[in-house]
Amino acid sequence: MQTRAPDSAAGAQLTLQQWASLAPEISGELIHGELVEEELADYVHDVVVGWLITMVGAWALPRRGLVAASDAKFGVSETHGRKPDATLYLKGEPRPPGRGLITVPPTVAIEVVSPTPRDARRDRVDKLREYATFGVRYYWIVDPQLRSFEVLELDDDGRYVHARTATDGAVEPPPCEGLSLDLDALWSLVDDVLAEA
Repeated sequence: MQTRAPDSAAGAQLTLQQWASLAPEISGELIHGELVEEELADYVHDVVVGWLITMVGAWALPRRGLVAASDAKFGVSETHGRKPDATLYLKGEPRPPGRGLITVPPTVAIEVVSPTPRDARRDRVDKLREYATFGVRYYWIVDPQLRSFEVLELDDDGRYVHARTATDGAVEPPPCEGLSLDLDALWSLVDDVLAEA
């Protein structure tokens, strides 16, 4: 059952379950129990997300992995709900439920950094801390503005350490052995999109 947010949804205190059952047209993430507006993604952001899902999906599906785009709702703590740009569950890892609030951390959470400072901080600081606490083993941060691809890996102390950083060429991001992401092709695609503006 989906519920509508109160008329004053912004600022209203919600539980994770209430947030997860909001009607689809009510967007936002849950921060300290409060519905907060999501980042304003532009077309470059969405093209990069689409490219990543296509590339990672082509690698993962034959290996019985699951790849999904944003809008799935993850309860990353008791009072925080996030919607990663993309997620990957590897074969043999615990799987998420098919519907409703997800409390099983993905093997990989992927965020594509948006150009505004507030949204960049959200991906590089806030979500980094929250995904680590949630138990996401790998956090990939893709920044089209900086032309960078970072892979963070959760260490034994529950903190992220840099496992791989690349700006060009082909990168094989952990934990996806055999997956080759051609960053030059990705940045060329970004340039093509920006040239149309």
